[in-house]
Amino acid sequence: MVSAIASRQGERKLDMVAVMLAGACTFLTVYTTQPLLPLLRRVFHASELEVSLTISATALAIAIAAPIAGLLAERLGRRRVIVPSVFALTVPMLLAATSPNLHALIAWRFLQGLFVPGIAAVMIAYIGEEWAGPRVGSAMAAYVSGTVMGGFLGRFLSGLVTAHFSWRTAFVVLGLINFAGAIGVWRWLPPSRNFVPSSNVAASLRDAWSHLRNPRLVAVFAMGFVALFSNVGLFTYVNFYLAAAPFHLNSAALGSIFFVYLFGVVITPLAGKLYDRKGIRRTSLLVLGMGVTGLLFTLAHSLPLVIAGLALFSSGVFITQAAATVQIGRVAGAGLSTAAGMYITCYYAGGSFGAIVPAAAWVRAGWPGCVVLLAVALVTTVALAFAGSTAANSSSSLALDRPAVIGAD
Repeated sequence: MVSAIASRQGERKLDMVAVMLAGACTFLTVYTTQPLLPLLRRVFHASELEVSLTISATALAIAIAAPIAGLLAERLGRRRVIVPSVFALTVPMLLAATSPNLHALIAWRFLQGLFVPGIAAVMIAYIGEEWAGPRVGSAMAAYVSGTVMGGFLGRFLSGLVTAHFSWRTAFVVLGLINFAGAIGVWRWLPPSRNFVPSSNVAASLRDAWSHLRNPRLVAVFAMGFVALFSNVGLFTYVNFYLAAAPFHLNSAALGSIFFVYLFGVVITPLAGKLYDRKGIRRTSLLVLGMGVTGLLFTLAHSLPLVIAGLALFSSGVFITQAAATVQIGRVAGAGLSTAAGMYITCYYAGGSFGAIVPAAAWVRAGWPGCVVLLAVALVTTVALAFAGSTAANSSSSLALDRPAVIGAD
């Protein structure tokens, strides 16, 4: 009896490890090139806009593939999509190391993004189905923690390995780490026991049309777009800023800057409590204050102040994302899975534009120009939050300023 209980407890721990590994592998490779952008610009004799496409292409592919991944998971099963997707991420990562030119690198990065939604757009539904009762929160926390750690390690290790070896070696190392993580997911992720296949694609399309006619959800989708637009724009072009005078940071130092992402482990759960107490309007005003203060800090020629500014700004984005995903759970109703897929599409479409649009501001006015653009994006986020609240009040439905009753992440 005792050995059986111990065995079940061990299996539960491995279940959580598998969920965390899936989250980590999802974002281990998505933003790998961010701390390498100044180096890639020199290696390929390219402009800031051209090398930023190594970020934009991946985000665009995620936005395109998210609805398709969701439909496949509804037909084939969650685990049957998640596990192959984690393994598949390894292939373009290793092939990217062989890129003879920038165009090839961008192509491999686009292919890589096509496999990400097979995890990111499916894992939340899988957790909701397979972890009944109080373990749902633990499983979701494990997944979110994994995504934060993966996003940090991908940037940090790519900068560190590149500084000591080469950018090609960095892709190989991260590809092998991803493969090791995929083995763990394959071995330890529990089979789908509660999955019920769906063949009603027409119902999903009707849900999507209904969501597009809901001004509250449209506002939430737009908030997601602007949130990742801002975050990718900041953490893409700040690398060029910090690689130049007076900072002169190399790839290892640029990768270390992303330690600020670890604030997400603390900020994400706190954001939910803040939202419950203050509502989306007050929360969005707080985000605006944090973001603008953070942007102003980055204008100082002091590395500690710049890092503090990046931490403030990214924390505000984490809060925005948490508020937006909570709203999806409250507003979407029966079409939650479809709404979540649409949100992911808008979110990563924003990330794709965030890697491209600030290039014009950078060319014309340098980092101050990017700061102005990102500040405008923050104001837009607040305007969307208030517009969504107004739409909610006019439709006599649950007001957006009330505490959330359902959480989605």
